[in-house]
Amino acid sequence: MPPSWSPVSWKQKPIRQNVAYPDQVALEAALNDLSQLPPLVTSWEVENLKRQLAEAGRGERFLLQGGDCCESFSNCRSDLIANKLKILLKMSVVLTYGSHRRVIRVGRFAGQYAKPRSADVETRDGVTLPSFRGNLINCREFTAEARTPNPVFLLRGYERAALTLNFIRGLIDGGFADMRHPELWDLDFVNHSAQSNDYRELMRALGESVTFMEAMVGHRIGEFDRVEFFTSHEGLHLDYEQAQTRQVPRRTGWYDLTTHLPWIGDRTRAPGGAHVEFFRGIANPVGVKVGPSCTPEELVELAGILNPENEPGRLTFIHRFGAGRVEKHLPPLVEAVRRAGAEVLWCCDPMHGNTITTAGGVKTRDFDEILGELTQAFAVHHRMGTRLGGVHFELTGENVTECIGGARGLAEADLSRAYHSDVDPRLNYEQALEMALLIARQMSLHNGQRVG
Repeated sequence: MPPSWSPVSWKQKPIRQNVAYPDQVALEAALNDLSQLPPLVTSWEVENLKRQLAEAGRGERFLLQGGDCCESFSNCRSDLIANKLKILLKMSVVLTYGSHRRVIRVGRFAGQYAKPRSADVETRDGVTLPSFRGNLINCREFTAEARTPNPVFLLRGYERAALTLNFIRGLIDGGFADMRHPELWDLDFVNHSAQSNDYRELMRALGESVTFMEAMVGHRIGEFDRVEFFTSHEGLHLDYEQAQTRQVPRRTGWYDLTTHLPWIGDRTRAPGGAHVEFFRGIANPVGVKVGPSCTPEELVELAGILNPENEPGRLTFIHRFGAGRVEKHLPPLVEAVRRAGAEVLWCCDPMHGNTITTAGGVKTRDFDEILGELTQAFAVHHRMGTRLGGVHFELTGENVTECIGGARGLAEADLSRAYHSDVDPRLNYEQALEMALLIARQMSLHNGQRVG
């Protein structure tokens, strides 16, 4: 355990994105209840993920991290959960084929119920209320009752996370990911995608390869029946994270057992702040979102605080600049970390830096800009002799219309047709699959292979 650290030492540090609960007695009661409940994940799962992230840092694996921008309690439904799992499975197959590397699948769900906001309050028609911060804290409806932070939601968030994890584990244990039956992963509207033929040809080739391998060895290969799957969320609400942080038998240190891979957001990564203080003491692998305001000196300082032992797999930097700013901001950060000898995994989040607002006031993202940031990030790392070891998407398995562009050519006029996100726009199923194919093609160039 790091010196002078405890699960509550973050309370002595300045905190950003803090939640002001009007009833502190109710908050303490909810946190006490939460601390007595079983953990959502286990320490051996956490350590397994850390080992795999270390392998990604060496170029032996590739990290795929994706899911909702902000989960809602109402969307804890079997069909929606299964569809998110489907798209991540499909994307991982495509990326494995293109990169010739095993893919680490990390869902941005089962805990992504809180979101940072640029302002503490929101004003409509002269009425000012607290901002909506996600269902872990308050409700979206613009009323005083809905927007008042409610400690009971902390327990409800735990329950929804547990239900989601239980269903995902059941699907995987039941053979949902069996590559012999990719039709189990299908969604109807993939048939209309311009990338449908490419995907189906790839899956046909993979299916034939599996059949051939099993014929050679004379029995079914069990690893094709199931996959490993991990969860992640932004560790924004430190009271919630602390309540599920504990020591476990036969291991040293403290584990945040709300999720496998918690990350620190770009707004809360101040080296002297409460979030960095909390994260420096937990044994989980941790991520840090890195935006244009981060200096090389700050990034090196964060690496020293969060990973003082330089442990492989411990620290992932998730850069998010925007397509027009990668060439300016990424190289100095990469060079500084390399000079410092810091052991990190580099991951690209091409979503957050490419958010725009239409003339009608609708938030969206352009598919071409998202792909452009990824393409530039791959190029920068290749040129500098480092490795982009992962991607981080906000996406859904549903046929939403929240991001423009892609093979179907969604335009601003299409956004109102199926815009369901409470906070930020997500890639829909077709756009996510198309993105995976395009990334795989780019990665395959380094392997001398062709995808699709």
